[in-house]
Amino acid sequence: MNEPAAIDPIPYAPGFETPEDDEAQTAFDLQTTMRSISTKTYEDSGRALRSVHAKTHGLLVGELVVDAGLPEVYAQGLFARPGTYPVVMRLSTTPGDVLPDDVSTPRGMAIKVVGVAGPRVEGSEDDATQDFVLVNGPVFASSTAKQFLGGAKLLTATTDKAPNLKRLFSAAARGAERVLEAAGGESGTLKALGGHPETHPLGETYYSQVPILYGAYMAKVQVAPVSPALTALTGSPVDLKDRPDGLRDAVVDHFARDGGTWALRVQLCTDIDAMPIEDAAVEWPEAQSPWVTVARVHAEPQAAYGDELVRRIDEGMQFNPWHALAAHRPLGSIMRVRKAVYAMSKRFRAERTGIEITEPRDLDGLTPLV
Repeated sequence: MNEPAAIDPIPYAPGFETPEDDEAQTAFDLQTTMRSISTKTYEDSGRALRSVHAKTHGLLVGELVVDAGLPEVYAQGLFARPGTYPVVMRLSTTPGDVLPDDVSTPRGMAIKVVGVAGPRVEGSEDDATQDFVLVNGPVFASSTAKQFLGGAKLLTATTDKAPNLKRLFSAAARGAERVLEAAGGESGTLKALGGHPETHPLGETYYSQVPILYGAYMAKVQVAPVSPALTALTGSPVDLKDRPDGLRDAVVDHFARDGGTWALRVQLCTDIDAMPIEDAAVEWPEAQSPWVTVARVHAEPQAAYGDELVRRIDEGMQFNPWHALAAHRPLGSIMRVRKAVYAMSKRFRAERTGIEITEPRDLDGLTPLV
């Protein structure tokens, strides 16, 4: 285990969370907007998809191992004591419509930790899971819930429209992004619009982007590849020409022969001005609070996609940051308005597929197989 730097995190106080004006209306409008995305894709495809992160690139079964000997400030909630938990993982990309992979957008990773005991957030009282929903960029695209709503409305206007035009735009955006990165910069906006480099999703580092409670404190979460088989894929290109599901193929090919290990790290809030709770577009400075490993996620070689995995995980589960221990309650306006959106999405999918979406208490029958 790495030796954490000595820091002095700020204990959580309710005053650090300040609801926006008309936040309840924003949450309602966001539900309506996200539902319209799912309705459009359902009308066009006959499939009840998630409003965002609709396309799946891999489904994995593994385990999370909590490190022993963590200092008190890091030994909180799920990580308060060493232990091993089963997990399921879903790899995705961000749009709400299913596009060819050469429309290259940010990648997502969702992790569901199963068999977690302890007091829970409201609405999750009967569950035994802890979910982490992550994207491969350190900050959220919007500062506040109202800005998030505005961006979602723009997405609605382009859902399931002009896929060939999106591919052309994506190619142009990737070119512009390459120029920026060659000069030492990057653009989250270009990446979100299809300019993400065509790189392997298993080599990426993923972030919660928005904070959660971390026991007595506040933190953001990061999941980073650490095993050589995964770190070798960081920045590794994937040929997506004429391969609409090339990212899925790359994930399946890797896990057919190799496993992988990721470090689960947290960054504790030590300065509420530099590390705000209510502005999700601010990157917390590592110089004031480094990322510290508190657990490892490991997946053995296995079949990383298939009909049974789709039925059990993709269709039969929901990954939701509000599936949480009270010690890891989501924080900030982005997380608060998401809660109602996740509830809407779950109802929408279940009503149309006829598949009950449940929270597992174990992973019986989901043994990873090559």
